[in-house]
Amino acid sequence: MLTQNTYIMAKITAAEVNKLRKSTGAGMMDCKKALVESEGDFDKAIEILRKKGQKVAAKRADRDSSEGAVIASVNEDATKGVIVSLNCETDFVAKNDSFTKMAHDFANLALGVETKEELLKLDYNGITVEEKLTEQTGVIGEKIEIGDFRILKAAFVGSYIHAGNKIAVLTGLSKPAEGAEEVAKEVSMQAAAMNPVALNEAGVDQTTIDKEIEIAKDQLRQEGKPENMLDKIAEGKIKRFFKDNTLVNQDFIKDNKISVAQHVKTLGDVEIVAFERVALG
Repeated sequence: MLTQNTYIMAKITAAEVNKLRKSTGAGMMDCKKALVESEGDFDKAIEILRKKGQKVAAKRADRDSSEGAVIASVNEDATKGVIVSLNCETDFVAKNDSFTKMAHDFANLALGVETKEELLKLDYNGITVEEKLTEQTGVIGEKIEIGDFRILKAAFVGSYIHAGNKIAVLTGLSKPAEGAEEVAKEVSMQAAAMNPVALNEAGVDQTTIDKEIEIAKDQLRQEGKPENMLDKIAEGKIKRFFKDNTLVNQDFIKDNKISVAQHVKTLGDVEIVAFERVALG
């Protein structure tokens, strides 16, 4: 004697299962079970799979999502840029084309908001971004979440995404100029490679400066330098620290005879006003 579930299962076609799989990304068997449970109702089946995702999301809430894709996006008039980090647990998932596409989609959506909370509430193909993250957690079986979220506004904003989507940088310039896009990209590449601690000396917090001075003095003491000379020599070492670790003062990686600030001056009366850098790992 046929049970109700057996009867419903017999009525569900492979095409329906495949359609649900394409819509949700869930596995074939999960899709078939959801269609049986929903008695063939497509929308209810999607909801069932989403609920499954919510359960998986709760189970994986304490997992480390240190892999993913970091994407920078800039608006059409190049006055606002965003960096969105879409995080997951494994590099295998991070390299998946559909995952990176979703990260790019979220970054483009983020141009219209000011906070991560607002981004999570935005519509993404009929559901919110937050619901999509929950759904994908269930589909993929890994914790999926928006990690870092940065905004940069300036007269001109350029960007760079490092190969592999592990580092993204935004650079803000004081004014638009011919060639600004290329120069802003080069500065962003510099920040990606050299990881400056701040834009300039003023951006380095006093705690970091005090720590560097103390390290320098300890090194000088070990070298046998007299105590009354330590402050002056340490001052020189701090200047070197600023040169090596602040973006505008770093040697430009494409021409180490000039600083990054000097390279930007090739555009004319233009300065770097801000940068944002996000990296995974």
